[in-house]
Amino acid sequence: MPGHRTAHARAGLGLWLFVGGAAALTVQWMVCWAAGAHPGQPWAALLPGLCIFGAAFMLTWAAEAAEKDLPQNVAIGILALIAVLPEYAVDIYFAWTAAKDPAYTAYAAANMTGANRLLIGIGWPAVLFACWMKLGQKEIRLGARNAPELMTLFVATVYSIIIPIKGTLSMLDCVVLLSLFGFYAYICSRAELEEPELEGPAEIIADLPVLWRRVSVAGLFAVAAFAIFISAEPFAEGILDLGRHWGIEEFILVQWLAPLASEAPEFIVALLFAMKGKASVGLRALVSSKVNQWTLLVGMLPAAYSLSSGRVAAMHLDARQIEEILLTSAQSLFGLTLLLNLRFSAPEAIMLCALFTTQMFFPQTEVRYAFAGLYIVLSVGMVLAQADRRAHLKTLLSRALHPGGD
Repeated sequence: MPGHRTAHARAGLGLWLFVGGAAALTVQWMVCWAAGAHPGQPWAALLPGLCIFGAAFMLTWAAEAAEKDLPQNVAIGILALIAVLPEYAVDIYFAWTAAKDPAYTAYAAANMTGANRLLIGIGWPAVLFACWMKLGQKEIRLGARNAPELMTLFVATVYSIIIPIKGTLSMLDCVVLLSLFGFYAYICSRAELEEPELEGPAEIIADLPVLWRRVSVAGLFAVAAFAIFISAEPFAEGILDLGRHWGIEEFILVQWLAPLASEAPEFIVALLFAMKGKASVGLRALVSSKVNQWTLLVGMLPAAYSLSSGRVAAMHLDARQIEEILLTSAQSLFGLTLLLNLRFSAPEAIMLCALFTTQMFFPQTEVRYAFAGLYIVLSVGMVLAQADRRAHLKTLLSRALHPGGD
């Protein structure tokens, strides 16, 4: 009995050390930021990066504990929304500045397309690979509760193909995409409340009295959101500063290096879920993040551009931006097609990752369009050839409009 109590006490001490470590990683950059410190390299990139890492742990605990009071769809949606705040901050800054300097329009498109393709091409497979390495599971199974995310992503992806065809991001896109996000948020709010299975810091928070639990969850979300917001720009700038010494084109840096800062919280949160045996929740968080980016983020770009211009105006896309957005839409369609049967397997993850990493090495326009065509052909072919995906598409549409349990 004494030995059991000692082991329990050690476990509790280790848990609080873990919580304290995450808090320390977050607070250290808050202090630097408040003091107006400007550390040199590599600390300029490392310190805010560690802050983002610590904040990601807080997001995980808050999102899990929030399931005690909210439908899981809503808790995961809040998690995904806060986790993409850095992406919003960077992209909206580019869109706002583009009204004064048209060169920044390219950066807004570059950052948005790079972040979206990283999310699907690396993020989704990473969740499965983490689950495979940690638990030996080679497949992630989703359920009917995933219908709102999947169907919203389907509609947003189909609509996104129109954007490169018309060659602009306009207030019409803003209205359509923000309305779609609003409908998604409404559908999620109608989902049933489920009793979560919690452990670690999330369990401690969930066991608090109702008022203190809700205050703690709200506090963690607020602190994590603020920490990510103040860390994203210096982290991205630190990476860019290092990258410029390599002589790499700025468009490429903005598209691939800058999103590493904004996508880090989402990746970390999803991987933590996967390593704790909740791979479906981790994948769901990334799908929800993709929905946020493909609706709310893209829709806010022309709004920021118009506000900065002082009039209703459209962001005109050049040939390179058009091909990048088309490729991103095609990849989104393919990723969604893989999930239509509510299973995500190791071979599918490998294929998704391989196609993404391969196209990165071929920036030529012809190759970009070829990959976009390949994604679309594979998507249509899989839906036509596999009856279960067609059947699930109809079922998911019905469940998205009438959310409930599996």
